[in-house]
Amino acid sequence: MDAMISAAAQALAAGDPLAALRLVALREDASALALRGIAMAQLGELVRAKELLRRARRSFSSREAAARARCIVAEVEVALASRDLGWNANELDSARAILEARGDRLNSAYARYLEIRRLLLIGRLDDAEGLLAKLDPDSFPPGLKTAHELVVAGIAVKRLQTKAAQAALSRALHAAHAAAIPALIVEVENATRILSTPAACLIIRGEERSIRLEQVEELLHSQAFVVDSCRYTVRKGRIVVSLMSRPLLFMLAKSLAEAWPGDASRDELAARVFGSRFVDESHRVRLRVEVGRLRKLLAGLAEISATRRGFVLTPHDNNEVALLTQPIQEKHGAVLALLADGEAWSSSALALALGASQRSIQRALHSLAREGKVQSFGQARARRWITPSIPGFTTTLLLPAPLLIG
Repeated sequence: MDAMISAAAQALAAGDPLAALRLVALREDASALALRGIAMAQLGELVRAKELLRRARRSFSSREAAARARCIVAEVEVALASRDLGWNANELDSARAILEARGDRLNSAYARYLEIRRLLLIGRLDDAEGLLAKLDPDSFPPGLKTAHELVVAGIAVKRLQTKAAQAALSRALHAAHAAAIPALIVEVENATRILSTPAACLIIRGEERSIRLEQVEELLHSQAFVVDSCRYTVRKGRIVVSLMSRPLLFMLAKSLAEAWPGDASRDELAARVFGSRFVDESHRVRLRVEVGRLRKLLAGLAEISATRRGFVLTPHDNNEVALLTQPIQEKHGAVLALLADGEAWSSSALALALGASQRSIQRALHSLAREGKVQSFGQARARRWITPSIPGFTTTLLLPAPLLIG
């Protein structure tokens, strides 16, 4: 490795892409192309970065397998930052194996973190934790330790373990300062702020207020009767009744929770549950059927009793009824509510769960995708939709490990 390439690689490892570009901007050899690609990625020019890294990979000879493997790792990092999840996981695994065989322990570990981050993004938390357990961050440099703790925090947030997330982010901030990389420090600080911003809206007895993630966790572990619009569940303590595939029953439970401690009228319930502007006797008959079904599902948690004007929800032990909703109510809130569970959904599954046509769901998904609120991976029938908001995975966390070329 010549002195200029070495200096550019060290500048990138220190989080100074402009210094790296000054050293290699006019060079067209494979190593320079790779470093230019990484520099452009750190500057947020992801399309250009992807192009440069591909050129670099093609420019390395077959004898330079480790350098080509590092380019693959860098390309995957750029793809993750772009929320392009359609890359070949086997290709990354092969690159990681090559790096491990060549003794490049740090970049091999970094490739593993990229794999874990993808699993986290598509909601496969158990698989992500399984791979994370195979890594020992104690021997890593500060930059890689930061990446490790951000992954730990992301998993903890998905599992509603706020204390574990806060502890991981505290360790990440300490490691980022030790690495002395400004972009990493900003990334961790941004992720930390997420925990102090409103995560949901809580409605009790008609009073509405915003609550943070730790307050959501406290609520879900309390003995309150909670109707959760963020996950389409009804729960009390450890007892959870999922209504994700029963949208009519969930709308009924939500309407009863909004009316609590009073009752909800039959006509109001029928209009909301069935989406009808005019309610007739047939709607009231259907309503009685749906109330009976919901009553059976919630038998261990609450009673649903008929009143003179409608129905009233009465939790066992006279606990309070809490309604948890998205912090911002919007047109496609029901779609976002289902995707909030972190799982990867097909449009057909969303349509089934919401009792809507697949075409209307696809229109909603494309509208949300344009706003950056959802993203997809896969093609045709294999296409899946997810929500992208995971702490610690914005474009500023690009390639903190020294992906040295050569």
